[in-house]
Amino acid sequence: MVIANEFDYRRPATLAEATDLLANHSGSVRVLAGGTDLVAWLRDDAIAPDLVVDIKNVPGLHDLKMNGDTLHLGALVTFTDLIESDVVKERAPLLAEMAETVASQGIRNRATMVGNICSAVPSCDAGPVLLVYDTTVHLTGPDGDRSVDINDWFIGLRQTARTEDEVVTHLTIALRQHGGVYVKLMRYGGEDLAQAAVGIIAYPDHEYRVAFGAVAPTPIRSIRIEDALRGKPLDDALVAEAAAMVRDEISPITDIRASAEYRVRMTEVMLKRGLVAVTERLAGTGPAYGTRLI
Repeated sequence: MVIANEFDYRRPATLAEATDLLANHSGSVRVLAGGTDLVAWLRDDAIAPDLVVDIKNVPGLHDLKMNGDTLHLGALVTFTDLIESDVVKERAPLLAEMAETVASQGIRNRATMVGNICSAVPSCDAGPVLLVYDTTVHLTGPDGDRSVDINDWFIGLRQTARTEDEVVTHLTIALRQHGGVYVKLMRYGGEDLAQAAVGIIAYPDHEYRVAFGAVAPTPIRSIRIEDALRGKPLDDALVAEAAAMVRDEISPITDIRASAEYRVRMTEVMLKRGLVAVTERLAGTGPAYGTRLI
């Protein structure tokens, strides 16, 4: 593999060293975690940083643990880590269901969920799921620590709330009883980006979270659909009402993978199936996590 442009490479041993490198370098800087997006962009000459800071040696960023009812996910937690984690399987199986759809085994072994949302491509699989989980993103920079609500994270195509001199250290998700579902439309089984994706969480008392991927410039959450569902027992009429709102909530494009109209129609179908499945899962029935619904 040929890298089109030269750059400096640093592998700091501490978080303080990493943030110092980011803050004091005058040129363009990129952070390397799993590298599955970054290396491809370097290869294709899509980006040309002056410095790449590899954070894989920074301690504490691999942590995956529960703190009370809050799930802590370090910046270096991979998709394979999510799939294999007993904590995730027990407390947040939706994360594992999403992770199992990501690319190939080799990519999942290296790609991190934090890197996925930092790349912020419209089809990033982690986006819709972290949106419905009301995730908090934690960062460290030259001015200290700060946190960003996931609803404020995606600000444009491949753009996030992270500044160039900050490192995302971890994510936190406050967990309570719920059912979840991730429905991903692909052209074939195996390694493929989403043509469209839907993430849904159902809480007791008929409270829902709904988010979409690959159908807008960023992953998006639909407060309007959530409001329409809130407090109402799910039935065929309510599912149809929610699906009818999809067209006004998303703004897909036509590209080599799917037409805009196909994405709209299939997102309606995915939302319908997802709402039924997530309600059943909340009740302890329904399809097992990892079951393909489309």
